[in-house]
Amino acid sequence: MRYSLFGQRKDELILVARVLLMVLFVIFGWSKLTGFAGTVGYMAAEGAPVPALSALVAVVMEFFVGLAIVVGFYTRPLAFLFAFYTLGTAVIGHHFWTMAGADRAANVINFYKNVSIMGGLLLLCVTGPGKYSVDRR
Repeated sequence: MRYSLFGQRKDELILVARVLLMVLFVIFGWSKLTGFAGTVGYMAAEGAPVPALSALVAVVMEFFVGLAIVVGFYTRPLAFLFAFYTLGTAVIGHHFWTMAGADRAANVINFYKNVSIMGGLLLLCVTGPGKYSVDRR
């Protein structure tokens, strides 16, 4: 009874959570897609393995898989896959343990932001996409 409002609006809240979890990735995935050459250069500068392939994986995961999660298409397995992708981006892109000063501080925040997003994605694996999703149709 105490939390009945959340239970009554569970599906709406799951929809909002899916959108909020993915908005960052979809926006930056689009940017990576439309500026693919720059994305490859960035991947090379970050030391990502096989920069062109890494850029392609980033575009597919962030833009296309991000959109799939937003609309609730294969939500559970894609959220699980996205959690591991997010861990990989944290380790490759935010390696604060090799940095000092302001760079270290900024990358600690971004690393743990990714860890927090992983938590949301794993929770989405458990809860499922909710009523407002392609999976439910």
